Amino acid sequence: MISDVLLPMSAGGSTPDFTVRALDLSVIIAYLVLSRIIPLVAQSRMKKKAKAGGKETDESEDYFLGGRNFLWPFVGLSLVATNMSGATFVGLAGGAYEQGISIFAYEWMSAVILVIFIFFILPFYLRSKVFTLPEYLEQRYDRRSRMAFAGFNLFANMFIDMAAALFAGAVVVKVLYPDVPMLVSVAVLALLAAVYTVIGGLGAVIISDSIQATVTLIGGVIVLIATFNAVGSWDAVTEAAGEERMSLILPADNPDLPWPGLITGVLVIGLYYWTTNQLVVQRTLGAKSLDHGRWGSLLAGFIKLAFLFLFILPGVMALAIYPELDDPDTVFPTLVFDLLPVGVRGLILAAVIAAITSTVDSILNSASTIVTMDFVKTLRPDTSQRGLVFSGRVATVVALVVAIAWAPFIAQFDTLYEYLQSVLSFLVPPVVAVFLVGIASKRISATAAFVTLVVVQPLGLLAFILTQVVPEEPTIQFLYAAGVSLALSVVMLVVISILGPSPDESKTKELTWKKDYWTEETAALKGVPVWANYRLISVVLLVATAGIVIAFA
Repeated sequence: MISDVLLPMSAGGSTPDFTVRALDLSVIIAYLVLSRIIPLVAQSRMKKKAKAGGKETDESEDYFLGGRNFLWPFVGLSLVATNMSGATFVGLAGGAYEQGISIFAYEWMSAVILVIFIFFILPFYLRSKVFTLPEYLEQRYDRRSRMAFAGFNLFANMFIDMAAALFAGAVVVKVLYPDVPMLVSVAVLALLAAVYTVIGGLGAVIISDSIQATVTLIGGVIVLIATFNAVGSWDAVTEAAGEERMSLILPADNPDLPWPGLITGVLVIGLYYWTTNQLVVQRTLGAKSLDHGRWGSLLAGFIKLAFLFLFILPGVMALAIYPELDDPDTVFPTLVFDLLPVGVRGLILAAVIAAITSTVDSILNSASTIVTMDFVKTLRPDTSQRGLVFSGRVATVVALVVAIAWAPFIAQFDTLYEYLQSVLSFLVPPVVAVFLVGIASKRISATAAFVTLVVVQPLGLLAFILTQVVPEEPTIQFLYAAGVSLALSVVMLVVISILGPSPDESKTKELTWKKDYWTEETAALKGVPVWANYRLISVVLLVATAGIVIAFA
């Protein structure tokens, strides 16, 4: 009979026993049932409470933005949950085991970007009262830019974000149940996320995300404590990992994450993900107010810093326990099944499922919102509120089917997923430029924005193929390529705008930065308590980020 706590496996790299016990399965099933029911019940009660309080919202606003009524803890936890996937546990631990803590760069940079977001970008999004970011582009520029970006965002949501999340989840299931076909795993995971997404919309998604994020973070704490107890001391960790694996800043000639790439690539990709991607920003669009959107974003920033300890360091610590694992992706399941007792393992596996379904439900809702509000409502403006919600539900189901069909296809090409990740470095810089430069300067014209999107993105795709796919070895580090693409996009925006007529003031008056905004807000913040002052909290977040980077540099 196998005991509840399995002994650590030998250092020779043999595979541990990944058997899921009856108690573990009971915990997982109980979690799955409750996490489907609670969001729908809570969403229904919130809607009734809002109506009783006299707040009237139309049906589409309720479904796609939760009635714009979310408090900051829900916004923050949903941002984190959306950012997680099955790869959060498996990928970060495995990546840390293989290359060290330098992969934390994407996490700490997120904290910096979220501060930029709440200072200079979020106020304009909420001021515009839009449902989607493509819709914001129409308000700032014109319909051409809206449709171009909506098409790109929809493609990225379904073929990159959702398919990759489902694929990563199916890989985790494959470790535990090798005989289950990948298509079955993908379909089941997708349906688990779709249950409350189709019925409840963003309201149910954000409540679910808050539950999922909490469970996932608790799971991370449990694995961290168990792993450190097994190692015994911090000295054992540093000795097993070595100096390079314990450094956040790598040399400029490092092939994976050269330090200049932090600015030219990680920052640019992060700005796209956290400030211009409908998938993520939709959470803040549903915030009760600008303050709640800001506080929620700051909460997400602090949690992202904790990823170093919850998900990355356990992978590094595993070097001291299992120095010769054959596959880095088995680090996380090995830690769970070797070090944790039955029952607790079920909770951790539930946390993995939580991470997977949180990403998928968010992508489904984002895709359905774009289809409905940017295509259906634009092309058929007379569609009723009920018709828009119905279109959103149909779009969710269609997006689900497409992603289920596409996800297993990734497995046919060992490097395709890596290509899809790095291709963002070539495709998203013009998006970042169009949004951020358009907010910074009222001189940027609609034609300049549209031309930049439809010219630089195809050029980026061509450059990706010529430098990353065709050669046996990449001819340019993809993080550097992002910087080059951003520079080209900014130059194109500025030159075309200067050569053309000035934009209509109605397009820029409320949606571009003015010094008066800062002055007026400074005066308004004088009577705000320290704990509620987003500027002071932002400083604390930046100082904490700098402290971690310096400590592990």
